[in-house]
Amino acid sequence: MNRLDGKVALISGAARGIGAETAALMAEAGAKLVVADVLDDAGRQTVEAIRAAGGQADYIHLDVTREADWTAAIELATSRFGKLDVLVNNAGVFIGKSIEEISLDDWNKLVAVNMTGVFLGTKLAAPALRAAAASSEHGSAIVNLASIAGLVGSQLDPLYSMTKGGVTLFTKSAALEFGRKGYRIRVNSIHPGVIQTEMGEQTFMARARRTGSNDPGPVRQQVSDTIPWGRLGVPLDIAKGIVFLASDDAAYMNGAGLVVDGGFTAA
Repeated sequence: MNRLDGKVALISGAARGIGAETAALMAEAGAKLVVADVLDDAGRQTVEAIRAAGGQADYIHLDVTREADWTAAIELATSRFGKLDVLVNNAGVFIGKSIEEISLDDWNKLVAVNMTGVFLGTKLAAPALRAAAASSEHGSAIVNLASIAGLVGSQLDPLYSMTKGGVTLFTKSAALEFGRKGYRIRVNSIHPGVIQTEMGEQTFMARARRTGSNDPGPVRQQVSDTIPWGRLGVPLDIAKGIVFLASDDAAYMNGAGLVVDGGFTAA
């Protein structure tokens, strides 16, 4: 189940956190990986760990807001491994400022990474994904990292929520467009809850500062207490969902959103 034998995957933002965990799990499931990020040292370490475990992976610098970087990453996948079956649009940023606090520069950065990056990855990888799908029984797959903040409103992080809401509906619309064109590229999104990553810590710190504190501990505990499953998520929780959506086990899922949040949005 959830095997990726023979598949080639490109993951943006894969140097650490959810991206790195996904890369390792995909390699374990049999995929060949292109690990892409702007954090070059951490990205190379991720690749070294995958190779040490017997997997196949290469690293490339990828600023998801730059078309040239995307083109180079896709070219690496197709030249090194022969094709591209899976794209994971994982790269994202969190600013943690309110509507009135955020500057236009910060807003533009948030949109450029969280939305433009997903658009560019999808647009530029589509030809390679379509080519691979032609010889695959279940086609190719795109998995977009959205968020529960892209499903329900966020009183603390409305602008991050706005960008992830865009990713949510872009996912559905891309699935419909590719389906109409007969590309056989499935497009699905995954919606993590609060996950213990560097970005997760940024959200705790941002919320703490709004109460006049520099200690994220009480906020972290408060959020954890609201999760029905009783704990915060970890990167592996999300990586497992991504591997499922990328695998042929999810062959009839298209334009869907997989929520992995410990029950947070069930209330």
